[in-house]
Amino acid sequence: MPLTAGATDLVVVANPKSGIDQMSRKEVTFVFMGRWRQLPSGLPAMPIDLPDESPQRAEFYRQLVNKSPSEIKAYWSRLMFSGGARPPVTANNAEEQMKLLAHTPGAVGYMERAAVGGRLKVVFDFSSPSQ
Repeated sequence: MPLTAGATDLVVVANPKSGIDQMSRKEVTFVFMGRWRQLPSGLPAMPIDLPDESPQRAEFYRQLVNKSPSEIKAYWSRLMFSGGARPPVTANNAEEQMKLLAHTPGAVGYMERAAVGGRLKVVFDFSSPSQ
């Protein structure tokens, strides 16, 4: 799905110790929508969301599953009520998300490409035509 006007250049990142070099859109969807509790490497998955009001969070779910923040919230309410999976951990801000990602081997998150730095590994790129 190409970027739309005004869209951020989001990438999915993982801790370098996660044992994964790349994820498909389907794998990212399964991790963030609670279908997988493990990463493809076998480590327990710990998806990390940004706060509800974050524009990156809204853009991430729009690009990943074409759902609005309210639709994602309703999805997790239904899943938790039925005893399904737990929603991603929500960081209080981008700085906390970065710390969680850097210190948790199974952590997976999303951020603007410019914020990645050298401590994390890009495992999925929304702007890549092969994705």
